[in-house]
Amino acid sequence: MRSTLSIRKIWFLAIFAVFMIASCSDKTTIFENPEDNLIKETDQQKLDNSVNFDRAGVLDIYEDPATSAKRYGNMTGKAEPAGDYPLTLIAQISPPTFENGENLAATHVALDGDYGYVSYNTVGEDFVGTIDVIDISDPYNPSLTSRVYFTNADLNSIAYDGGYVYVAGGVDAEQSVTATSNSLVAKIAVNNGRLNTSDITFGFQEGDNATDIQVVGNAVYVTSGQEGFVVAYDKSDMTALNEAAFSDLRSIAVNGGDIAVLDAAQGVSVLDQSLSVKNSIAIDSDFGIDAKRTLDFSGENIIVSEGNKGAGIYNATTGSFVEHMPILTNPENAEPGDIVTNGVAVNEDVLLMANGAGGLSLSETRADNTTGVGVIELTGSINYVASKGDYVFAASGRSGFQIIKLNRPSESLVERCEDLPSYNGTSNYSVSNGEQEAYSGSKRFNSIAVDGSLLLCGTWTVSNGIDIDDNSVFEMNGAITIGRQYRSRDVVVGAGSTLRIEGNIIIYGDLILEDGATVEFLGESSIAAVVGNVIKNGDTTISGTFNDYFNRF
Repeated sequence: MRSTLSIRKIWFLAIFAVFMIASCSDKTTIFENPEDNLIKETDQQKLDNSVNFDRAGVLDIYEDPATSAKRYGNMTGKAEPAGDYPLTLIAQISPPTFENGENLAATHVALDGDYGYVSYNTVGEDFVGTIDVIDISDPYNPSLTSRVYFTNADLNSIAYDGGYVYVAGGVDAEQSVTATSNSLVAKIAVNNGRLNTSDITFGFQEGDNATDIQVVGNAVYVTSGQEGFVVAYDKSDMTALNEAAFSDLRSIAVNGGDIAVLDAAQGVSVLDQSLSVKNSIAIDSDFGIDAKRTLDFSGENIIVSEGNKGAGIYNATTGSFVEHMPILTNPENAEPGDIVTNGVAVNEDVLLMANGAGGLSLSETRADNTTGVGVIELTGSINYVASKGDYVFAASGRSGFQIIKLNRPSESLVERCEDLPSYNGTSNYSVSNGEQEAYSGSKRFNSIAVDGSLLLCGTWTVSNGIDIDDNSVFEMNGAITIGRQYRSRDVVVGAGSTLRIEGNIIIYGDLILEDGATVEFLGESSIAAVVGNVIKNGDTTISGTFNDYFNRF
């Protein structure tokens, strides 16, 4: 039978009492034994089949009525405003499975350049984990390039730096001839998206289970849970440099020279790089029994996931409370204990909250306040969220994880659009016969109907199709996505009409061209990704240079 200590894991703990450790951590043991207890996935078809496009396409946001009324002004009734944040779901990655590893759940994501790195652990008593590497260089076709199974270790957090993946997790030290403690840290080489298990270094530290990991400069910082520490390792050889004891560490975040750690027993401590406490923020919240909880910096503030309270925002310097961001939804048939904020992520002026069964919510962070926008249309219970650049990765436990594109307009696109007024109209947008309209922006529409002339310059999504009436013109400069994989919607170009594209268009449905219709591509780098078919009903014209992504033309 396994001891009580050995089965305490990142998701569930059997011990409720927490206390500050007075003793020092055991000296971290480093060993190099690369092939033991590791299995590299060599079946490329299995890797390919793990990428699921069934729900790819336009994402809606279920907006909070109170906050949307403030954001959009006096537009009421049937005139639903076009929403901000035209998000798209790129793909879902199914959770890995292998012999004796059929219950894996995504726990953490690290993003760097063209790759995302995902860690998995196993709910229950078994210690089994996985690392996935995903190539996201092609936003229409992400691929799983490498997968390594750990047959004796949970992996709770992951980081990337300078050609190496760093993971933190747990092992059963009583069942291992090498592990000196239950908290594990490992450094693994990765090259062009391929993990190299012959170049791996392991180490162990005191604490029930290693919970989070960050790489800062030449140091790797690892937190461990009950009766644990935050330990700084030398990045070059993973020897321990320094440590500080805490009661129950869940997460770590870095902002310049400041290192913030979340201790479920007392709140947040802001440390310097020598791990001395600069200031503390006392937080009286129930962080759950060894539940996943993260924190992140946002300007001068720290945002903390606080379970059923949502996200707490605190001034990082003074420790003063700023505000709470509540969980924006309460789904039917969900247990109240499953609707909790597990993780937070900040990307410029966007705050994302992983709320378990409450989904993934999006809020706007401004200098003076934070305003909830709504809940993103995703499946699964969202346990963790990371965001960098134009991407969001949401880990949804045993549903795997989901890759979301923010579709922010580039600076050059903003400059090209700056002479046009911003669009602030309705979600079901129509241009009347004989009218000429032109707008800039970044919006999500329900539908677009053009019976005149329309130019949209920016980034856009359309849930329910575009109809260009006979002898009309629709011009698009930037990027636009229409429909979803499981809910296809068409773009219809009427007789004698013109669809003019300078940028990228993706249609989860058909492009239907009536007699005399013209499709013009401007510039040298436009992309047309038509998931359905290009249907030509008569004499039609296609002109210009473009990438016919799915070879439909």
